[in-house]
Order: sequence, then C-alpha cells, then structure tokens
Amino acid sequence: MEFNNPVFQTLLGLVIFYIGLKMFSGGMKSMSHLEQLEWFLGNPYWMFLGAIVCTLLWQSSSLTTTAVIGLVASGALPLPSAIAAILGANVGTTGTIWIAGILVSDGWPTGVTKQVALVHTGVNAIMAIGLLPLIQPIARFISKF
Repeated sequence: MEFNNPVFQTLLGLVIFYIGLKMFSGGMKSMSHLEQLEWFLGNPYWMFLGAIVCTLLWQSSSLTTTAVIGLVASGALPLPSAIAAILGANVGTTGTIWIAGILVSDGWPTGVTKQVALVHTGVNAIMAIGLLPLIQPIARFISKF
C-alpha cells in the first residue's frame, strides 16, 4: 500500500479528524459538572460572544459546534444558549476571510478582497443580531421535536 496516494491521505485525515471530534465531544460532556461556568452557560448573550471568541481563536466553527453539542448532550447547556453559541460560531468564522485577506493583500485587505470580507461578515452579523432576540421562541419550537 502506498501512503503517498492522495485519496488514502484524505480518507486517513477524515478518520483522524472524526476521532478527534468524538474525543473532544466526550471531554466536553465531562465538563457538565462545573458549577463555576453556570452563569456563563445559562446566559445566551455571553454564549454568543464566547462562541465568537472561541471560533476566532480555533478558526473552526465545527469545533465550536461540537463543543456546544457535547455540552447540550450532557445537560450542562440549555437550548437557548446553544442556539446563541451556534449563531456566534457563524459570526466568528468570518474571521477566517479577514485573515486570508490580510495574508493575500500583504496587509489590510483592499479591493475585492475587502468587499468580500465585509459582505461575508456583514451578512452573518446582521443575521445573528436579527435572530438573537428570537432565541427563546426558536428554542421552544425546536424542543417540540
């Protein structure tokens, strides 16, 4: 078997990524007993901001979403806070385009790069800000299923 095969490397990478996400989710479930975090986990607005920061730092909305799913599954995170965190991860992921723009433009993004970054960030931020006041009704609707 040849390890330089791109198909093999891709499949191996996906398997390792999946195993890492499962381990991360399991670790998040064990955090459900941390009373020190209750003030943060129970407040949707703090979770929104926290998810933006975590996604910017991790550069992965998938990792943030996996953490949220693990916390919800353990019962540590209420559904309204989870919805706010997912919205925050969606806004936080726009940081990637700004970083790419900075690297491509050798400084602050200009021209089309700046326009794309502004539109991407603006649309995600407007959507999240528009949905934040509706978190409780959305959570009630989702909990019916």
